[in-house]
Amino acid sequence: MNRGFLGYDASFMLDVVVCALILLVPLLVYSIWLVKYRHKYGKHKVAQLLMGLLLLTAVGLFEIDMQLHGGWKNIINKDPAAPRMSTAELADVSQILRIHLIFAISTPILWIWTTYEALRRFPDPIKPGPYSKRHKTLAWLSTIDLVLTSITGLIFYYYAFIA
Repeated sequence: MNRGFLGYDASFMLDVVVCALILLVPLLVYSIWLVKYRHKYGKHKVAQLLMGLLLLTAVGLFEIDMQLHGGWKNIINKDPAAPRMSTAELADVSQILRIHLIFAISTPILWIWTTYEALRRFPDPIKPGPYSKRHKTLAWLSTIDLVLTSITGLIFYYYAFIA
């Protein structure tokens, strides 16, 4: 199996996902800044749609990669004759992964819901309206969820491939 490009013994797609997680948070902050302080609703919409596409593409390719490698445990322990982690260590990393998956599963659901509702309820051209308050609530939930997805994903990556 191939090494990732970050220099650790992860797969290429795991490294892509890690980079996407790192990149998405500042892009999200920029998108929020655009709408909150600059009132650039159209640019905020484009930024959100591009980030959503980036996230879904990265996750989709990552899932394909997981299937090709037979799962994350096979990526960690590429050589069964000389495993990098013991069963106990894999169990610890598995606990971290379970926490990460709570956020990793809820994030796209929240983001798609928030985006769908915004596309449906905001006029074109976009301007604040009766739906704005609910959108803001959903958007902040999505933002918090994405940040927690990123943090827990990076923690998983650290313990699985760096520590």
